[in-house]
Amino acid sequence: MFKKVLIANRGAIACRIIRTLRAMNIASVAVYAEADADSLHVRMADESWSLGDGGAAQTYINQDKLFDIIERSGAEAVHPGYGFLSENTGFARRCEFSGLRFIGPDASSMEAFALKHRARALAEQHGLPLVPGSGLLSSLDEALSAAEAIGYPVMLKSSAGGGGIGMQACDNAKVLTQAFDAVVRLSQNNFSDGSVFLEKFIDRARHVEVQVFGDGQGQAVALGERDCSLQRRHQKVIEETPAPGLSDATRKALHETATRLLAGVNYANAGTVEFIYDAATEKFYFLEVNTRLQVEHGVTEEVFGVDLVAWMIEQAASPMTDLLQRRAALKPSGHAIQARIYAENPLRQFQPSAGLLSEVVWPQARSDNGLRIDTWVETGVEVSSFFDPMLAKVIVRADDRAQAINKLDDALAETRLYGVASNLEYNRALLQDPVFGAGQMYTAYLSGFAFRPPAIEVLMPGTLSTIQDLNGRPDLWEVGVPPSGAFDGLSFMLGNRLIGNDDDCAGLEITINGPSLRFHVAAQVVVAGADIGIDLDGESQAMWTVISIAAGQTLALGSIPKIGARAYLLIRGGLQCPEYLGSRATFTLGQFGGHAGRALRMGDVLKICPLVRTLPPLSLPIEQRPKICNRWELHVTYGPHGAPDFFTQNDIERLFDSEWEVHFNSSRTGIRLIGPKPEWARETGGEAGMHPSNIHDNAYAFGTVDFTGDMPVILGPDGPSLGGFVCPATVISADLWKLGQLRAGDKLRFVPVAMTDAQEAGLRAHAGERTESLSRVEALTCILRDFKLSDGLSISVRAAGDRFVLVEFGDQVLDLELRFQVAALHQMMEAHRSREAGGLRDLTPGIRSLQIHYDPERLPLNELLTLVEQACNRLEALDDVRVPSRIVHLPLSWNDEACHEAVRKYTQSVRADAPWCPDNIEFIRRINGLESVQAVRDIVFSAEYVVMGLGDVYLGAPVATPVDPRLRLVTTKYNPARTWTAENSVGIGGAYLCVYGMEGPGGYQFVGRTLQMWNRYRQTEVFEKPWLLRFFDRIRFYPVSHEELTNIRRDFPRGRYPLRIEEGEFSLAEHRQFMQANADSIGVFQQKRQQAFDAELQRWRDRGQLRFDASHQAGSEQLDDAVPEGCIAVQSHAAGNIWKVLVEPGQDVKAGDTLMILESMKMEIGIDSPATGKVHAVLKSENSQVASGQALMIIEPA
Repeated sequence: MFKKVLIANRGAIACRIIRTLRAMNIASVAVYAEADADSLHVRMADESWSLGDGGAAQTYINQDKLFDIIERSGAEAVHPGYGFLSENTGFARRCEFSGLRFIGPDASSMEAFALKHRARALAEQHGLPLVPGSGLLSSLDEALSAAEAIGYPVMLKSSAGGGGIGMQACDNAKVLTQAFDAVVRLSQNNFSDGSVFLEKFIDRARHVEVQVFGDGQGQAVALGERDCSLQRRHQKVIEETPAPGLSDATRKALHETATRLLAGVNYANAGTVEFIYDAATEKFYFLEVNTRLQVEHGVTEEVFGVDLVAWMIEQAASPMTDLLQRRAALKPSGHAIQARIYAENPLRQFQPSAGLLSEVVWPQARSDNGLRIDTWVETGVEVSSFFDPMLAKVIVRADDRAQAINKLDDALAETRLYGVASNLEYNRALLQDPVFGAGQMYTAYLSGFAFRPPAIEVLMPGTLSTIQDLNGRPDLWEVGVPPSGAFDGLSFMLGNRLIGNDDDCAGLEITINGPSLRFHVAAQVVVAGADIGIDLDGESQAMWTVISIAAGQTLALGSIPKIGARAYLLIRGGLQCPEYLGSRATFTLGQFGGHAGRALRMGDVLKICPLVRTLPPLSLPIEQRPKICNRWELHVTYGPHGAPDFFTQNDIERLFDSEWEVHFNSSRTGIRLIGPKPEWARETGGEAGMHPSNIHDNAYAFGTVDFTGDMPVILGPDGPSLGGFVCPATVISADLWKLGQLRAGDKLRFVPVAMTDAQEAGLRAHAGERTESLSRVEALTCILRDFKLSDGLSISVRAAGDRFVLVEFGDQVLDLELRFQVAALHQMMEAHRSREAGGLRDLTPGIRSLQIHYDPERLPLNELLTLVEQACNRLEALDDVRVPSRIVHLPLSWNDEACHEAVRKYTQSVRADAPWCPDNIEFIRRINGLESVQAVRDIVFSAEYVVMGLGDVYLGAPVATPVDPRLRLVTTKYNPARTWTAENSVGIGGAYLCVYGMEGPGGYQFVGRTLQMWNRYRQTEVFEKPWLLRFFDRIRFYPVSHEELTNIRRDFPRGRYPLRIEEGEFSLAEHRQFMQANADSIGVFQQKRQQAFDAELQRWRDRGQLRFDASHQAGSEQLDDAVPEGCIAVQSHAAGNIWKVLVEPGQDVKAGDTLMILESMKMEIGIDSPATGKVHAVLKSENSQVASGQALMIIEPA
């Protein structure tokens, strides 16, 4: 027997073969294209070898690559599976010449049946009944003559074809004339053989095949027959054994005929003889022989209790001498049915559907429950467009056919696949079809089968359309998961209530330009939020009104003209998609939630609930609708950071007295504002960073006004949880909905209000009431309570909106002892939360603070403040505290190419004169007074960084600092922040190091890039949860190249890169001893660093770089001159930045052609031509800032 076998295939069949090899104690060697790197067969095999990038020609059928891997792996045999090289005589011969066993029939047997006309001759020679047909046809005239002799209808077939390719039914001479050249061309292109022939086409024919196994010595046995009549485009969909409706005599004749043919040619190994069965006459005709294992072999195995793959391997290793005895011992039992699950869209003529599978759930298959799942996919697998779209085969066995049908239907009902379109529901509809139930299906039956799933098909996706729910994920703040959810939660909630849904039912959030959607079943919807054009099959519809949609109708949502930014489509029953971390909300930056973690795309299929009961055409009264405008009042509470600690009193007065403008570079992460710069109450943030806005990282409240340098950003539902910037105000919960309607160019004012008013307004908003203007508070304080512990440690509790407080320990310094105090309070509050459910929502530690998210309805603010003070007073002395602390060794690509790309984007679109550009590492050297860039590198790789917080920025990203203060490099953060940072970039800001958990904004100075901190869908040895690190872990870096890191980043999330992690603990007492023993050298280092820091600060003053004025980035309100007579101005849909200009003056364009791409609110918006004609003038160049409505180009109509 073989010791090692290579599987020259992919997907479900590769997994299936590996399962048998494992049972036979034979080592398995898998091969894979890079597009299949996540396939289960790669992980299941004992060895896995990459075939590189590309499609089948470059990978699975590249014989040179395969034989190279065979030689290097030491495989003794190869199993080809089905498809690819399974019936390639050249490959089989090459295996023979190389001394390698090909697990299948020999090359001569394959060759005998490879060409259909030759197979017909063999069949005729052995007395098999044949469908009337022709020989090979050399011309169309010959084909027409043959068709007349045979009689229409006929089937034109490629002699070398397979898999339904190169087949065309022809009802008359006209159709045959049209099809002839196409079938010849398909045959030549796919099989390198243009030979074609004709067969009589039997109306309502069934496809019945016999499973045969031969020993190569003149013996062949039949293992039942299978019915494969349910086909679409000649591809099988549902297969079963035994074939229904056959008489015992017919069944016996089929078996005898098939075995006579293969025994007559001394066939060895597994093969299938296919027949056409005419139910009307009960006659069958030879069709072809498949000289390989069939896709549907599993139903035979289930009924006969046999492992055909094991038989194939045994026959290849040593010809069987007991085949007849083996067959005699097999007794068929029951009925088995298989459904093929394809990644294809039944609503679009079964087009393949590639993409991310964000949810894969199969029913529990066991040996004793008659259920088997052959698959290669799991949650998180990317389905490639390179290969066959089959995802799985679901196989059931029961005592009879009716039970098997019901069992398969139940299994498919329990199956959940989401992220790509599939035929899952289509198969269920087939199983419930009475024609199939009666066993009366035929090969052409599906061409007229009507399928109307409860689904919406995306015809056009709009600018940014995402699935959201109301509340998102508000309780995972401590590990950097933003809540997401509807940006305008009030409109979303009111729309759901109007349509009769629960508040949190998932719906569509539509930004600026809406989608076009085809409803395949009747539905009722409401469009809420900002006014947007609504068109139902050409008829205009009203906002905030229940709209009834008939099956087959198309709902087209236009654009939001100039007021508001987001509309919401709420569907009765809600959108059906899987939850991720407890919510259906889409977080596009994190690539999870909603529809495969992304915005909608053309061709997506959204599942909805069937409409059970209809509503009358209700409308929400105008006075109850949110008031959307372009001049806003935002009610805020003061704090957590104010005057005189961080801002001057004048700064705070200007914050509340000024009118602010919404910057074009705003998005769901945050609303950037243009307005007066603060004077600041201090010159720097010290160890937290050079800029006075920098503080030691703490958690942010939802809707807080975050000064990232001199520019404020109101954090949105996709904003970061942890960061190192001051926040002087926080939007109250009742007004958070307004943030979702802010549009570039809008004006707003902040109105400070009392905490009691804010919390009462929050209760009214939850009831659906509109918040009117609240009274402005003049006497402001952001400190809710402060006190000192017995050891003199000061503690302040700061206001952070009406649902958060920030508990700060000690002075604004970096001190690991303060982080231990935070940990102790965190532990005590967690204990309270477990006892008193509901009041405390979430607890998020920072460097020297603990943020508490609470529900004021269940835990009033005064009670919370008392609870915090009592807990702090119970904090014990920390003299001998030890915490679990692993040492995690991470690879670091120094000064990685991804960092260079982020810097280029920053200088191009955000700030060109930043003193830390173009080389962040040189800036770090300079600001720390080091002699060389190499010295920076040496420090980073020698330091041990203790993790003090998670989620900075996002998704388990650590904020860490060197345990040894002599290795603490201090920098400032970008001002303003970057809009784009590559996932897992590593940077330093203040005295802290951060690994960015995902792609997004950021402000730390780059040193390189590492592996993933977050694993979205897979659990591995080190990813018990989606996040890798824990509080108080210690990070050590080791150097790798960019190329090495690329490979590591590919393998690590899949569990194929070993991460070195050492268990341990961190002792505060030992740390104190270290600090005392090295106090002198620490002091010298810090003094030298401070001198360099001060010198850099002075250079900024001298060059005018100390502050950044963002006002120049505002889109000009002055529109361009009048348009020439007879021409049309193409205007900007929104304020933004011209990213690309795609045409030039004098160029001809058609209506709808994209002329420019505008970058606005973190989206790319295509600017299309309103008419067919010629480009008269291009008014704005790339990288120009433009206002909403500004003329960009002039078109001279044709």
